[in-house]
Amino acid sequence: MSVDTTTTAADATGTSPGGRPSGPGTEAAPRIETASAPGIGAGIGAGTGTDVAGVAGVVAIFRRVLETPDITPDSDFFLLGGDSLIATRVLSAIARSHGVELTFEDFLLAPTPQGLATAIAAAR
Repeated sequence: MSVDTTTTAADATGTSPGGRPSGPGTEAAPRIETASAPGIGAGIGAGTGTDVAGVAGVVAIFRRVLETPDITPDSDFFLLGGDSLIATRVLSAIARSHGVELTFEDFLLAPTPQGLATAIAAAR
């Protein structure tokens, strides 16, 4: 019987690839966003059936749950270190703030703020 003794970047630094704390008991308390997301311009969502406020709202949700300000409308949730458990937090926040319940399949098909805002607009 062999024992795997390799370590990951998360083991060595104590943070996940997305910069979140990792390991037992290291869950950070959720932050509350009170200002609109910086970097969201008036041209976002133009011609896509998506309103700018919807995209900005999803960007703010991504920033809060991924704990990073480096989110743009085309940021891929999974490339930023998000996983299926954190995705459920995003879906829950979308349901609370936008009044629309998206499925996990919706999330997988459009894992960006722009894509999810388009799905929200289509579900209304």
